[in-house]
Amino acid sequence: MRLKLHVWRQKGKGAAGSFTTYDVPEVSEHMSFLEMLDVLNERLIEKGEDPVSFDHDCREGICGMCGFMINGQAHGPLKGTTVCQLHMRHYRDGDELWLEPWRATAFPIIKDLMVDRSAFDRIIAAGGFISTPAGSAPDGNAIPVPKDKSDRAMDAAACIGCGACVASCPNASASLFTAAKVTHLNLLPQGAPEQDRRTLAMVAQMRSEMFGHCTNVGECEAVCPKQISLENIAKMNRDYVQAVFKYREPSAAGGSG
Repeated sequence: MRLKLHVWRQKGKGAAGSFTTYDVPEVSEHMSFLEMLDVLNERLIEKGEDPVSFDHDCREGICGMCGFMINGQAHGPLKGTTVCQLHMRHYRDGDELWLEPWRATAFPIIKDLMVDRSAFDRIIAAGGFISTPAGSAPDGNAIPVPKDKSDRAMDAAACIGCGACVASCPNASASLFTAAKVTHLNLLPQGAPEQDRRTLAMVAQMRSEMFGHCTNVGECEAVCPKQISLENIAKMNRDYVQAVFKYREPSAAGGSG
C-alpha cells in the first residue's frame, strides 16, 4: 500500500516546528507502525536527509518508550494498544496520516516525535517505592494479600508510563499515571507503612511538574494502552485527603485536583 504521512518535524525545544509531508510506497500490511517509520527513515538517510526521531525500545508494548499522536489519537485507533503493537493492516492504501508528539508543557519536545518524560521519573522518585532491608527475597507466602487487593494492585502496576494519558487529557493532567503508581503500592501490606508519606510526596511532585488538574473527563482511561481505570484516581484522592487530615500539612492543602 501507499501512504501519505504528515510528520511533525522540530529540531529541539526552542526551535520552530512544522509538518513535513512524505510519500511512503510499498508498505506491507504485515509491518508494525514503527517498522513503517523505519522504512521511511532508511529512504531519508539514503537521500542524505535527517531521519524522523521517535522513541522506541522493546517494541512489545511493555517498556512505555514509544508513543505519539496518529490523526489526533494517542497510539492510534486501536483500544488497549501501543503504537509499536499497531500494525499496518489496520490502514488502507491511500490513507493520509498526521503524526505529532505528545503535547504538554510538562513534556517538552526533544526532537520531532520525541518528548522529555523525565517529569514522570521525578514523580516516581518522590515516593514510588517501599523502604525495606536489603537481603534475600522473602518467601512468597510470608505476607498474605487478599485476592481482590492483589488483583487491583496488579492492574494498577500494569501502567508503563508512556504518557498517552497526559497527551489526551484536555488539562494535560498526570493524575492517572500518578494514581497508578501510588495505588499499586498503597493497596499492598508492603506499602502500607509509607502510604501517607508516599501519597503526599508523589501528589506534591506531580503538581510541581506543571501538569494540569484532573476534572474527570476520562480521556486518559480511554486511550491508556493498559486500560488503567479511573478508579485509581478516586483511591489516590481518598488516600491524599486522609493523609492531609492526619498530618495537617499546610503545604498539602488543596488536594490532588
